[in-house]
This record gives sequence, structure tokens and C-alpha cells, in this order.
Amino acid sequence: MLTALCLAGGGLASSIAATLFTLQWIHSVERLAWQEDWRLEGDALVLVEARIRGSGAGMDPPQGAVLRDGVWHYRTERRVAALLLSSGGSQPEYVLCAAGECRPITAWLGGPAGDGRIELFPCRLPPAARTSTR
Repeated sequence: MLTALCLAGGGLASSIAATLFTLQWIHSVERLAWQEDWRLEGDALVLVEARIRGSGAGMDPPQGAVLRDGVWHYRTERRVAALLLSSGGSQPEYVLCAAGECRPITAWLGGPAGDGRIELFPCRLPPAARTSTR
């Protein structure tokens, strides 16, 4: 079985045959770009690196962050079973980059997720699965 990234929300579900992905969004108060690189590791999602273009309103870079070309880069130890996001509708839209493609997260899911809550988690795909499924 191939490890994949699964998305679920509002009765919709999708999977992406990828073990690395990036989440991008604009901070709701400061209107600054934020990115996080994640890796699937067994039954967990592991944060590899994050980047913040600026600071303020609850988004100050942590100790040890490095400023390069106006962007704070940092690594942290964060391992979770799943991520629960609010995206689309009245919420700012997350962009998910995986398998060489970047799209709004609701596009990966196949449409709006009802109340906007979308869960990302590791799952298994049959060996023949190579692209996203809906």
C-alpha cells in the first residue's frame, strides 16, 4: 500500500499520492504570507519547515528563526495525527501544493466543504493509485 495524503470535509473526500506537501495561506489580521512544509511519516504528519513573510499579531517567528530575503525560516518539532483547517466560504482559502501542483485546498477536495472544516491525514492507497482520487 502506498502512503497518501487524504482530505475530508463536508461529506467530500479525496486522496493525493504524495508524502510531501506544502500549505500556504495569508494571515487573516496581518495579511502576510505563511507557508508550512509537511511530510507524511507512518500514521503522522510531521512539520518540516515553516516560512513567514513578516511578523505581528500572533505570528512572531520562534527563537532560532533565520531571516532570508524578507522571509523568516524556521524548523520545529511538530508531529500530529491530523490537521483540521477552516478554508473556503467566509474563511481565507488555503493553497495545498502536492504532487507537483498547487491548488486551493477546496479544489483538491472537489468543492466547498460545507462548514469549511477540512481534515488532512495520512492514509493508504492501493499500489496502482498514482493520482488524486475523488
